[in-house]
Amino acid sequence: MIKKILVIGGANGIGLAISQELVHRDGTEKVYIVDKAPLAKEFYHSKIEAFQFDLTAEDYSFFDRFDDIDALMITAGFGKLALFKDVSEQHIIDSFNVNTLPVLRLVKRFYEKLEGKEDFYCGIMVSIAGWLSSPFFAVYGATKAALKIFIESVNVELVKAGTSNRILNVSPGSIKGTGFNGSKTTDLSQLQTLAREILEHLEAKNDVFIPLYEEVYKNVLQRYHDDFRKEGLHSYDYKQNTKRK
Repeated sequence: MIKKILVIGGANGIGLAISQELVHRDGTEKVYIVDKAPLAKEFYHSKIEAFQFDLTAEDYSFFDRFDDIDALMITAGFGKLALFKDVSEQHIIDSFNVNTLPVLRLVKRFYEKLEGKEDFYCGIMVSIAGWLSSPFFAVYGATKAALKIFIESVNVELVKAGTSNRILNVSPGSIKGTGFNGSKTTDLSQLQTLAREILEHLEAKNDVFIPLYEEVYKNVLQRYHDDFRKEGLHSYDYKQNTKRK
């Protein structure tokens, strides 16, 4: 069971929901939250220590202070629903500098714990957009596809290293109650169930969790496997009609 966790991006969205779930567990000793945004005072708790940090910074020595953690959950990231022709070059750079590069850097910094014999739980919020073509989300999907392959590759290395620890790839579709989905504030009531499910998979040391897999994404992924061009066109029309991923 998780005792001390570092939640990157824990000031809002699913990261906040996971943090709030953990602070109400008897076994949780400390929840470190690191986010570019400040943690709202209403979510303060005696078990929480909140820090502000910009993941695009060059110097990551800031994270040396978290050497006592036994879990790492990375939820920071952003996306923009737009055709590739309509996004700026800076948006491309910013997307990889927030969604992708920090994840690799953070996993590298805590890799000794991940590769060790002691239990270490590591989870990363990816996206179903990283598993298949995602028109209107070409840049976002590319940042997440990179994470999918990274996680799969490193997990093989962990198997070969003889540790039971794994990186959990959490790949949801649209999540209600988060700012990413258009909400101005985080609605924890809509995120509680998902947060609990993520923690269950994290502590089981599973390597992948796709929410609503059986209900929705099993068929979507099969259609993509059968004809990725046709499914890409279907995805384009769906997003154009609903303005949702």
